[in-house]
Amino acid sequence: MEMITWEQCKLNEFLSVSNLKNTEDKYNKKDVLSVSGDYGIVNQIEFQGRSFAGVSVSNYGVVETGDIVYTKSPLKLNPYGIIKTNRINNGIVSTLYAIYKTKENCDSKFIEHYFNLDSRLNKYLKPLVNKGAKNDMKVSSENALIGEVCFPHITEQKLIADFLDWLDVYITLHQ
Repeated sequence: MEMITWEQCKLNEFLSVSNLKNTEDKYNKKDVLSVSGDYGIVNQIEFQGRSFAGVSVSNYGVVETGDIVYTKSPLKLNPYGIIKTNRINNGIVSTLYAIYKTKENCDSKFIEHYFNLDSRLNKYLKPLVNKGAKNDMKVSSENALIGEVCFPHITEQKLIADFLDWLDVYITLHQ
């Protein structure tokens, strides 16, 4: 098998911003998703026992299976937020989240594995995020994509992601 070199590129060469909104109210509070550092993207009611959504969810962003979500709120180990892939059903997230679609040169599961390493995620986001006085994130959805990443070809991305998925299952089974 021919080895293809990993290339340094901007993340926006692999992802594009999704501005799909729940304007037709196709989704309701039962479809609100949350992003968890440990569990990835989860259904808010199933995971937290209740919905924290406002009265209307019409302005919420639509997240389809395979979309990437960046939560712009600080977590203990991730002061600049986290990046996760939606591996569950379609749903919606509040306007505090950025939603991305993968381009044809990118595997969505690989993105999640790539950013699962806290040190890599923090190093990537730190130069892009200006923290406001209230500790809120001042970064546009577009600007969160201008950092440099080093990715292999899509074929290799899929192989790596599948292997790491298998490893996660294997570890869980042995715990």
